[in-house]
Amino acid sequence: MSPYIIFITPLAGVFALFFVVLFARWINKQDPGTPRMQEIASFIRQGANTFLRREFQTIAYFIVALTVILLIVFWPQWQIAFSFVCGAIASMLAIVIGMNVATRANVRTAQAARTLPGKALTIAFRGGATMGLTIVAFNLLGIALLAILFGVSPDNPENVSLLVGFGFGASLSSLFAQMGGGIFTKGADVGADLVGKVEVGIPEDDPRNAAVIADLVGDNVGDCAGRGADLFESGSDNLVATMILGLAFMNPMPEYSFPGYGFAAVLFPLLTRSIGAVGAVLGVLVVRGTGKRNPIASLNLGYFTTGIFSMIAFFALANWVMHDMRLFWCLTLGLGTALLSALIVQYYTGSNVRPVQEIAEAATSGPGVNIITGMAYGFESAVAPKILIALVNVAAYMIMGGGLPGFFGIAAATLGMTELKGIIMAGDAFGPIVDNAGGIAAMSGLSQEVGSSTAVLDTAGNIAKAITKGYSMSCALMTSVVILFTYITEMSRHLGQPLASIVYNSNFDLVDPVNITAIMIGSTIPFLFSAQTLHAVGRTTYKVVEEVRRQFREIPGLLEGKAKADYTQCVDIATRSALKGMIKPAVWGVIFPLAMGFFFGAWSLAAYLIGVKIVGATLAMFMFNSGGAWDNAKKFIEDGHLGGKGSETQRSSVIGDTVGDPLKDAVGPSLHILIKMQNILAITMLPLFLKYGLNLFH
Repeated sequence: MSPYIIFITPLAGVFALFFVVLFARWINKQDPGTPRMQEIASFIRQGANTFLRREFQTIAYFIVALTVILLIVFWPQWQIAFSFVCGAIASMLAIVIGMNVATRANVRTAQAARTLPGKALTIAFRGGATMGLTIVAFNLLGIALLAILFGVSPDNPENVSLLVGFGFGASLSSLFAQMGGGIFTKGADVGADLVGKVEVGIPEDDPRNAAVIADLVGDNVGDCAGRGADLFESGSDNLVATMILGLAFMNPMPEYSFPGYGFAAVLFPLLTRSIGAVGAVLGVLVVRGTGKRNPIASLNLGYFTTGIFSMIAFFALANWVMHDMRLFWCLTLGLGTALLSALIVQYYTGSNVRPVQEIAEAATSGPGVNIITGMAYGFESAVAPKILIALVNVAAYMIMGGGLPGFFGIAAATLGMTELKGIIMAGDAFGPIVDNAGGIAAMSGLSQEVGSSTAVLDTAGNIAKAITKGYSMSCALMTSVVILFTYITEMSRHLGQPLASIVYNSNFDLVDPVNITAIMIGSTIPFLFSAQTLHAVGRTTYKVVEEVRRQFREIPGLLEGKAKADYTQCVDIATRSALKGMIKPAVWGVIFPLAMGFFFGAWSLAAYLIGVKIVGATLAMFMFNSGGAWDNAKKFIEDGHLGGKGSETQRSSVIGDTVGDPLKDAVGPSLHILIKMQNILAITMLPLFLKYGLNLFH
């Protein structure tokens, strides 16, 4: 295989960015609506940009400090620190571009919903696609260009290990972006609902509610920017880890009848993701609103178009580049798992399915029963995806014949699963755009004109967001398994021992009390992390609630609609509280793996990571799906079922939704970033653990 094939990857990234520019220009040409609509949209855009600017300033302190540390401890290997900075900057730049277009698409979606509901879907989805395509493009461009800069080639393939900093930088940036955005959006959302809907009894997105703009801003900084950073990180970690893992599969393994892939093993992840970039563009292009087709059916058409194209391209890649058709089956297995995971999530969170309708019916007996029923379905919803992923790991391992080649099969299945990243993120960013569109229409007094158009799109957006969360967690779990294999591969390289010797003759024993202790500590970290994040959401919500109450109490005529609310106060309160609240969980997320590596040793750290990923993934799946189900149960009631808006049933469902909101939009998404971040941090710091680790208990 020609070493110049690596240049295909940057071209695929440029191809995706071309369509980002194309979609952004097309969106800007659409009608932005009335002056009042444009004014509200400008409030949202300014609030979102202000939050991101202050969030990035906070992140910058950590980036500078860690860059200096990495330069000192790894010198003269400056490349690790440099790639760390590049990963963090690329992540932040991707979400700025994507969110900027999303905050322009929202008002245009609202305007289109007044006359052309089908076009509203197209505008919203293409607005979301700019985020999806940008993160895929920056993944490819960042990693491929750094690989070329660092001299990764058939003669120097081991230089690929210098890319670990890129994944670490993306992980750190995304952890802050997701947590900060999640705390902001849920503090504002829950605060607005508790006072507006429950205490005062006014509709959602009512302009009299001082927190309504903060709520709409939160949709963008949480669901759009936060999730974009999350999937950017997932893609970065997956690509870098699999490229490093590929080093172990360049040469033949006669004992496994494995021929070896040569340098293609290192480039395989980049080539696979290049296919995904092209497939995402095709998927976005086929999603068009007709006014007749259910929006979810249109979104599914995009998902399956990307999947079918990818499967065809996988065949060509496995047959003509890798010369091993077993990889085609592993890639296709992962791809099918992603689609099946999406269908499972739709079953538990869709508006017309039994779980959501039962949760809605439970609200007729009060908020307590509504919460109990939602929790029951949330716990149940974590079972099928987790078993599915476990079986996929075993199946991919067996397809490659087991042994060490089986590790590469699992990595290939993970690449297949993450192939839909661009189109899935497009659907996720579509959610806050249509949510904002409904809010803009309501605040502009145009609810009657848009009719049910924005409500239907909003329901589809909630399902798309739930799909993204479930998909992200599946990707995170599979990616963390690959990173664990990569961790072991790097250990063999640093110790100068064959990989087989490390894997099969190591002292990694799960019945070792020290390793059991490490697993137990690891399994508690997701709970500590979740508690700290929920505390931050609670504090932010309290401050927003107090401010909304104050304005209703102190601004004469506000409740009667004779005066205007001060929206900037709630935006500022939520911003300051969220940025403060995100620091403690992030710091603990970094400290624990470092402490385990230095005091317990490299093998016990591997056991710790197993505990984090298994428990963290299960907990996150419960949070995603229960939160999404509570949300759509509330919307099901507000659509006129079981008493409709203003009924006691609706008030009960709002209480259930306020419980689910921080779980699905703040804690759950942050958990799977925690899982991946700790894994990639372990690989980055592994040389130091091996050289300076105290191994106090061995």
